[in-house]
Amino acid sequence: MKRLSMYALLLLALVPGARAQQAVPLYMQTDAPLEERVEDALKRLSLEEKVALCHAQSKFTTAGVARLGIPELMMSDGPHGVRAEIEWNSWNYAGWTNDSITAFPALTALAATWNPDTAARYGRAIGEEARYREKDVLLGPGVNIYRTPLNGRNFEYMGEDPYLAGELAVPYIREVQKNGVAACVKHFALNNQEKWRGTVDVVVSERALREIYLPAFRKAVVEGGAWSIMGAYNRYLGQHCCHNSVLLNDILRGEWGFDGCVITDWGGAHDTREAALNGLDIEMGTYTNGLTSESALGYDSYYLATPYLEMLRKGEVPMQTVDDKARNILRLIFRTSMNPARPWGSLCTEEHYATAKAIGDESIVLLKNNGILPLQPDKYKRILVVGDNATRRLTDGGGSSELKPKDTVSPLQALEKIYGDKIIYTRGYACGRPLYERVEEVPAATMDSLRNEAVALARTADVVIYIGGLNKNAYQDCESTDRKSYNLPFGQDELIEALVQVNPNIVIMNISGNAYAMPWVDRVPAILHASYLGSMGGLSIADVISGRVNPSGKLPYSIPVRLSDCAAHASGDPKNYPGIERGEKSETAIPGSLVDGGADPQVTYAEDILVGYRWHDTKKIPALFSFGHGLSYTEFEYGTPTVSSARMNAGGDIHLSIPVTNSGKCDGMEVVQLYIQDDKCSVPRPVKELKHFRKVFVKAGESVNVEFTITEDDLKFYDETSHDWIAEEGTFKAHIGSSSTDIRHTVRFKYLK
Repeated sequence: MKRLSMYALLLLALVPGARAQQAVPLYMQTDAPLEERVEDALKRLSLEEKVALCHAQSKFTTAGVARLGIPELMMSDGPHGVRAEIEWNSWNYAGWTNDSITAFPALTALAATWNPDTAARYGRAIGEEARYREKDVLLGPGVNIYRTPLNGRNFEYMGEDPYLAGELAVPYIREVQKNGVAACVKHFALNNQEKWRGTVDVVVSERALREIYLPAFRKAVVEGGAWSIMGAYNRYLGQHCCHNSVLLNDILRGEWGFDGCVITDWGGAHDTREAALNGLDIEMGTYTNGLTSESALGYDSYYLATPYLEMLRKGEVPMQTVDDKARNILRLIFRTSMNPARPWGSLCTEEHYATAKAIGDESIVLLKNNGILPLQPDKYKRILVVGDNATRRLTDGGGSSELKPKDTVSPLQALEKIYGDKIIYTRGYACGRPLYERVEEVPAATMDSLRNEAVALARTADVVIYIGGLNKNAYQDCESTDRKSYNLPFGQDELIEALVQVNPNIVIMNISGNAYAMPWVDRVPAILHASYLGSMGGLSIADVISGRVNPSGKLPYSIPVRLSDCAAHASGDPKNYPGIERGEKSETAIPGSLVDGGADPQVTYAEDILVGYRWHDTKKIPALFSFGHGLSYTEFEYGTPTVSSARMNAGGDIHLSIPVTNSGKCDGMEVVQLYIQDDKCSVPRPVKELKHFRKVFVKAGESVNVEFTITEDDLKFYDETSHDWIAEEGTFKAHIGSSSTDIRHTVRFKYLK
């Protein structure tokens, strides 16, 4: 009814002569400048109404101002699809029958496409679905950096490289917001583990913060124009990130000029004074863990509710703070729920399904192939499919990104459609129901029986397709818990070893949002790696296996041989992961909850800027499969690059062009990657860093020219003395290749100031 009152008022502004005797308030005049509307609305609000804007009124909504026809904000979890409706005041699903949606691939899958055009298509489609469902804020995308493969939430993010994550986040955000739906970029910042996520204090150098953990957020704000940002659960410099003075006041608003809304992660606020002074606008989910737990206290007890109102009345915090918050919230409302020009949106359309399928097609990474792939349908008579993920609905579980898809196609269904009755299926292992806080144990006798049956069937099969990996259960790819082991769970390594022993013709197709150990890597002929692919994921998997789709995905993160090869785990010191408990028990953690860290823990990012491939390259520790790696069913040859100059002056740039030829027999897409190396610097630098990439489609036998512009910014590092980005004179190299280790050509040039 509140929204109807808003529309009634809008008629006064839009219909000529409607109650002409009554002047239309400036804030209702949709053709007036946005900031003038905001200021007009602000001066009409009472103090109580301003404060009411700053905190939740239900699990996923905030209050508007009914008296003025200003509607509430309706939020929804994302970023892989619009979550099913949650009850007004509990975490239970509401049980609606009209809230089924398209499940899009996870953001790790989007990252594996290395395609900004695909990211734009993704954002457009999910934005249309959010708009149709009448959501004003979509809680995503996530751009936290992949620091450790044990992080249970890596599947929601876009890999280990800040440039890649930023380049894909920007088009996603822009297209979502064209629907009048705000993207809420999360989790700002340093939310790189789920263990102790609500209390852990991250110790990181200013340089690593600036070079690794903030650039994707900066691009989302400065280039993407994000309308909202979600704070992180963890602490930085001792302050919780949801009301962190350095992150929110100094950097986000001060340096980047952010004019949108800062929203807490659910349960991320902990102190009224800090929340008042340090850049937070909207408080959500307080006194809960944001996932399962409830609070006996009402919304008026939130830090930015009655306690804040009392502090304002007593003059204990400046009145300007609430004006600033209300101003930011009104701006968000005018951009979204009070924007009559936004389109109507759409849901579960053929176009959206095609988008989900295209993302899945482009994201699957062919890690290894001795020629067995693609599996031609007429070559095999008996094809055994093994693995729980062949039939498991991987949109269930995982935390707040859990989805309720209208339609899903499993890998087994899609394979049966292509190969018909040649397909035989057996589960091979079991893993229980999706749970957040515990693992449902499967009896050993059951596991033995499943393994023995799979091995017996493999003996008589022409080829085995193994579809396993991780899932969305606790201690796997799941919000609130980190993985306990780098190896695959449920005895899968032993199962794969047993299968390959009786049948060497095996294709491994593992689904995971994380890297994992592969002790069997040398004994299997082909390995495919996919993230969670949503509604149409089975079709993408079957089409890649059969050759209907030529794989073009590239890894957005390195896959180390062993966990100790990863920078965060190299020392074996727990202070680097997951951190160490210290001091007294936290007063802000919720006892027994998923965010309870016990005594306040602290984690130190001792690897500094050497995250992912930067670590592997610099420390000369080869990854099992490198960042940017991904094979194709065709071959691409790189010609000799040409450059506009061998010298760059300050403020200048260099243009580089390289021909890429598809020398194989089928059309395909290739990701051409450009890395920059500084030959000599006054501070330690990685061997090379990704600065540009292009994904190109090349027909068989044809060539395309790929062009890059190298700028002065590509040469810079963050200097902790001047607190600024600088480039030093000297010789640089531009490495062009198909992955971080498959470098095809290197071009030298000098930089002179």
